[in-house]
Amino acid sequence: MARVLTQLELLQELEPVAEANLNRHLSMAKDWHPHDYVPWDEGRNFAAMGGEDWEEEQSRLDPVAKAAMITNLLTEDNLPSYHREIAENFSRDGAWGTWVGRWTAEENRHGIVMRDYLVVTRGVDPVALEDARMVHMTNGYSSPGDTEGLLHSVAYVTFQELATRVSHRNTGKACNDDVADRMLARIAADENLHMIFYRNICEAALDVAPDQAMAAITDVVSNFEMPGAGMPNFRRNGVLMAKHGIYDLRQHIDEVVMPVLRKWKIFERTDFTGAGEASREELSAFLDNLGVQATKFEEQRDRMLAREARKRELEEQAS
Repeated sequence: MARVLTQLELLQELEPVAEANLNRHLSMAKDWHPHDYVPWDEGRNFAAMGGEDWEEEQSRLDPVAKAAMITNLLTEDNLPSYHREIAENFSRDGAWGTWVGRWTAEENRHGIVMRDYLVVTRGVDPVALEDARMVHMTNGYSSPGDTEGLLHSVAYVTFQELATRVSHRNTGKACNDDVADRMLARIAADENLHMIFYRNICEAALDVAPDQAMAAITDVVSNFEMPGAGMPNFRRNGVLMAKHGIYDLRQHIDEVVMPVLRKWKIFERTDFTGAGEASREELSAFLDNLGVQATKFEEQRDRMLAREARKRELEEQAS
C-alpha cells in the first residue's frame, strides 16, 4: 500500500513543477489594462453628482445577459476569500507564494473591468449590484471542511477556472455588444492560462501520489459547485443561464470535466492501487449519472423553449 504523503511533502515534491509552470505562465501571460476595455465616452453622472440615477430602460442588456454579467462579476468579487484559500493550501514561500500573488493580481483585473463596464454603460442597477456584492463578500467563500488541502485545491481550481472561462465567453456573446465580447474574451484568456497552471500541477500530483490525487479529483467532480453559489439570486440566475446556453450541465461535462480528465488520462492510468481504483470507479459511476441528468435537462429545456416560442408566435398573430 502506497504511503500517504503529508501536505508538506506534497508541496515539496511539487514545488519544482510549480516553479516551471510559474515561469511558463509568465512567459505566456499578456499584460493588459482594464481601462482599455471600457467605453468611457458613454459615462455620465448619477444623481449624487447632479446627474440621473439608473433606470431599467437605460440598459441595452437583455435579462439573460444581465443575469450572467452579475453572476460572473460577483464571482470575481470574492477574490479575497479565494486568495486566502489558495494561500492556506499552497504556501507563501518560493514559487508557490509567487504564484499566489501573481494569480491574485491578475484575477483582480477581472472584477475591475467588469464593474467599470457595467457602471459606465448602465448595464445593470449599480445599487442592487453593490448591495449584492456586500452580501456575497461578507459571506465569503471557504472549501467544505472535508475537502481542504493542496490536492483538493488544485483539482477544484482546475475545473473552476475552465468553467469560468466557458461562462465568460458565452456571456460575451449573449451581450450582443462588441465591447463586452472583447472584454470577456480577454478575461477568458486569463482564466485559460490559470487553468493550465493548475491542471499541470494536478497532473504531476497524479504521478507523485496517484491514489491521493485520484480521491481528491473524485471528491471535487462529485461535489462541484461554482464559487459564487452563495451569492444572492444564484439559483435563479443559474437556471436562466443554463436555459439559454451560458453554462449548463452538458457544457460542464463536455467542455470542462471530460477534457481535463482526458488530459490527465484518468481512465487509462495503470498506477492506482485498490484505493485509487475504487475512487476511479466511483467517478465513472458519477459521470454516467451526470450524463443522464444532462440529457433529461436538455429535453425539458427544449420543450420549454418550444412552448415559449409558440406562445410568442400566437401573441404576434393576435396583435
